[in-house]
Amino acid sequence: MPAVQDILAELLAMSRRLGDPAMDYAILGEGNTSAGVDGDTFFVKASGVSLRDIQESGFVRVRRAPVLELLERPSVTDDDIRDGMLAAKVDTMSAIRPSVETLFHAYLLSLPGVRFIGHTHPTPVNAILCSRVAEEAVSGRLFPDEIVCCGPAPAWVPYVDPGQPLAREMKARVEAYIDENNMPPRIILMQNHGLIALGKSPLEVESATAMYVKTARILLGAYALGGPNFMSRENVDRIYTRPDEKYREKQIGVA
Repeated sequence: MPAVQDILAELLAMSRRLGDPAMDYAILGEGNTSAGVDGDTFFVKASGVSLRDIQESGFVRVRRAPVLELLERPSVTDDDIRDGMLAAKVDTMSAIRPSVETLFHAYLLSLPGVRFIGHTHPTPVNAILCSRVAEEAVSGRLFPDEIVCCGPAPAWVPYVDPGQPLAREMKARVEAYIDENNMPPRIILMQNHGLIALGKSPLEVESATAMYVKTARILLGAYALGGPNFMSRENVDRIYTRPDEKYREKQIGVA
């Protein structure tokens, strides 16, 4: 297992790339990132910190078990969330707070093969997610490289209040996705909110994010020209299981 400092360095570099203003994925304090350290703890971006110029001090190391316990409570108050997050920190003397979205990071990092997470708010993606036809618009696949980098489909999460309600809804939606597809999603789309990319490495997270942003731009253009022409389910399955595409996944670092 990589050393803790190496994991933090990878997370730091990934976070800054995702927060680069030229990418238009996140501005100001938008978005958050995380990385699993071991079976018990993970790093997550502190609340209010900007991804573009984040420092090591902008991440909080958190114990997973108490966060997951907080997620499973039938109901919690805002004060419960605040106190629970502070108590879950490995360094309880630190003044910084974990992001309120630490709850869904804790769950997603428990999934097989997920070690890094990047949550962003790319403008073209949110142009779709904030539209009246969002769920329909993202219901089909448009081109082969979308499937190669982002998987056979994203997981869809309707708008829910950030914090525990969102994390609980996301857990239910992702578990349903796993039941249907026999694997975790690479992309999660949150209505009126943003994008989450999951991967075993920063490269997987960044590649999936970049390709889905391109997908969003193509989708917006397709709607401008009369509407998207989605690929058939048979063609999607064929692309996702082709041996040459699996080989190419490895070459471009998304498998």
